[in-house]
This record gives sequence, structure tokens and C-alpha cells, in this order.
Amino acid sequence: MKEFKGRIVAPGTVTAPAVVSHGGLNTLASFQSALLFGDKKTTCGDQNNPDLYNKPMGGKALCLPQTIGSTTGGLVLYAACAMGHQPACLLFSNPIDSLAAAGSILVSVWLPEVQMPVVDSLGEEFLNYVKDDMTITVKEDGTVVVE
Repeated sequence: MKEFKGRIVAPGTVTAPAVVSHGGLNTLASFQSALLFGDKKTTCGDQNNPDLYNKPMGGKALCLPQTIGSTTGGLVLYAACAMGHQPACLLFSNPIDSLAAAGSILVSVWLPEVQMPVVDSLGEEFLNYVKDDMTITVKEDGTVVVE
């Protein structure tokens, strides 16, 4: 077990299995099948992300360095949450980018019934330590426990 301390972007607590990407997450490519075809598992559709491609992201602790791609990224995160296809949480090793931050904050304000905690600035050590299916617990103070 190891603990990491990050900055809270969107509050909340959750425990979920990890799914890990060492490259940037293209939100539009990754969530498109969930949004267009109602894929309840939220299977990652980004063929350029070998860590996540064809893996379910719904209900998982999504661990990543940053998001990349289209300016629709924030809206895609919001739409995924509005449709119930969101990850359990987003955990960034780097400082969050403005588009993912905007989407995450919109979710916490406009969809108060949806919880998707977001913590950033967890550090490179976090991303090197966490592996798929490890149990992640996000605490209210931005502490992330990896077991």
C-alpha cells in the first residue's frame, strides 16, 4: 500500500479498481462509443492509446498523465457523466489541463448527483507505481491510496 497526495479539482471519495494510461487520454476518441452507442462499460476507443484501447473505463479509477486532443474534451467528460458512463474518478500525475478541468468542474456543479472525484499533481511516482486492477481509494483531502 502506498499513499500519494494531490490537489483536489473536483471533490468526492471513492474506491475503485485502477485502469492506467502512461500516455495522454484523447477524450473524444476514448469515450465516443459510450456516447454514440450507449456502451455501458465505456470501452476505450482510442486506437492510439495502447494502454487503454478496448479496456472498460466506466466505474474505474482512471490514472493518467493528462488528456490530449480536441477542444471538446471538457464537454465529452460532462456528457459521459450526464449519461452515466463516467470513470469512478480521474487521477492525474501531472497538473490537469484546462479542458479536463473545465469538464470536471462542470460535472461537480451542474450534476450534483454524479460523483467523479478528480485529483491532479500526484506525481510521476504515482503513475509508475499504480497498475491495472489495483484498488484505489480517493479521500476527501486529495489523498490517493493505492493497494
